[in-house]
Amino acid sequence: MSGIRINRIAGALGAEIEGVDLSQDLSNEAFTSIHQAFLDNQVIFFRNQTLTHEQHKNFARRFGTLNIHPYVKGMDGHPEIMKIVKERDDKVNFGGGWHSDMSFLEHPALGSLLYAKEVPPYGGDTLWANQYLAYETLSDGMKKMLGGLTAIHTAKGEYSERGHSAQKRSSMEVKLAGDDVPSYEHPVVRTHPETGRKALYVNMAFTEKFSGMTRRESLPLLKFLFEHCTQEGFTCRFRWTNDTLAFWDNRCTQHFALNDYHGHRRHMERVTVNGDKPF
Repeated sequence: MSGIRINRIAGALGAEIEGVDLSQDLSNEAFTSIHQAFLDNQVIFFRNQTLTHEQHKNFARRFGTLNIHPYVKGMDGHPEIMKIVKERDDKVNFGGGWHSDMSFLEHPALGSLLYAKEVPPYGGDTLWANQYLAYETLSDGMKKMLGGLTAIHTAKGEYSERGHSAQKRSSMEVKLAGDDVPSYEHPVVRTHPETGRKALYVNMAFTEKFSGMTRRESLPLLKFLFEHCTQEGFTCRFRWTNDTLAFWDNRCTQHFALNDYHGHRRHMERVTVNGDKPF
């Protein structure tokens, strides 16, 4: 294990990884241990990491190619890095609702790597929810019904003029989604391409309706699933400290950034790894 220690933080998901310096080139043995911890725990955390922008991206590239967000402007010189900043006077945070990153793409994100540059003195925790458990705890009848359904995912609600993600923030530049924003069809129950496990794959931010149904027809079941998949027993909650990196699997988790630190600044930087088409 090359001195790497894996410490679970909750019963549902999540683990802190100790004994690794992500600013250095990882041996194949160390990378294999981290990769397995990622698959086993769905979200992993590395405290006390001093990373340059290139080191942040280099670690992410061990898992795949990097995404450039279609609606949020990346950093100058580093378009793959999204600065997620809530200034002291901002009212709305970014990511303040349950969601799976980039599910509105044809090939949604594999994972996201969020690095804490400046955290508030209190608040600003992030919650994650295990979507394997969300699926596995459904009744057999519900599993059978959902197994034949697909759903439409789109950014047009979240990144429209009134959408949460498009709201004005002092230090973030967001492009509004127009009427021509594409929609993509994904299975409601997704099979993880590496573990083979099934996970519920709908989220409040980007899932618009079931394929072949109207929004009105879809909402009763979607609302049930949204509430079911984020219940407390499926979650972990993480208290950030400066220089912590979190890496989560968007294929089998959702997350929620709490907005409970008004009057304080929070500065995070995110790199997103491209994924494949859900099946």
